[in-house]
Amino acid sequence: MQLELVPLLQIQRQLHSIPRGMERFQEYLRLMLTDDRSDIRVPPLGIVNPMGKEHVTALLDAFLRLAAEGEAAHALLQAAANLAELGGAYKVGLVVADDLRGGWTNRYASEFSLMLGGRAGLKRGWLTGILWSSEPASAGVASRAVLTAVYRAAYVQQRGSARSLPEILAQEGYAMAAARCADPTLDADDMAYTREVMAPLLDAEDQPTLIACLFGDTAARSLGYPPQGLSERAGLALALRDAQSDRSWRVPVEKPPRAGVPTFRL
Repeated sequence: MQLELVPLLQIQRQLHSIPRGMERFQEYLRLMLTDDRSDIRVPPLGIVNPMGKEHVTALLDAFLRLAAEGEAAHALLQAAANLAELGGAYKVGLVVADDLRGGWTNRYASEFSLMLGGRAGLKRGWLTGILWSSEPASAGVASRAVLTAVYRAAYVQQRGSARSLPEILAQEGYAMAAARCADPTLDADDMAYTREVMAPLLDAEDQPTLIACLFGDTAARSLGYPPQGLSERAGLALALRDAQSDRSWRVPVEKPPRAGVPTFRL
């Protein structure tokens, strides 16, 4: 797999140098779309809130001071080496998604869309690392964001697109563990409770149930979906714990017949 980090943070910062209004929005469209506006040229920018306020500007400045894209590019070199036997060439970009004060983004819905393949970006050869405006800047956050996107794409390339709850849990557990994520996590009692709640839901493929299981009740309610009685990011915490314990993410996964997916255990 060939990976190229395309610097996008300075582009986003320059966008913020334009006063909020139609001029900034038109420049945003110019950057994101092809010249005739018939297609998306830089898919990661589709996640950006073009009307982001001062808190987004400050966060962009913080990531730029940290040279976060340089750290992310270094992390991609190792990922490319780990995934050298896989085909495909991707550009990788970091963008700030405004889940703090903008009505542009529901974080749970955005993450869920990327988990299901981020098809608009993938078919154009792009992977997106998201930096959330609700979280402080750090070089480690940036590196983990791009690595999670890369290892998710590698998993999809080998196993196919995830549809059911077990498939998504296996995919995301692999991606987070390979990216050396430490969170989300649950205590032992909550982990056992989460397994119990999700056990009868493993055939689920509908978005309301998937989001409630992966992200918890707060996410479900934010989107008008029925809650399942689960803590914040409970399903993802379970997926990460199992992937870390199994260690299967350390070696390339082989592409099995579709009937062989998923491998997630409860």
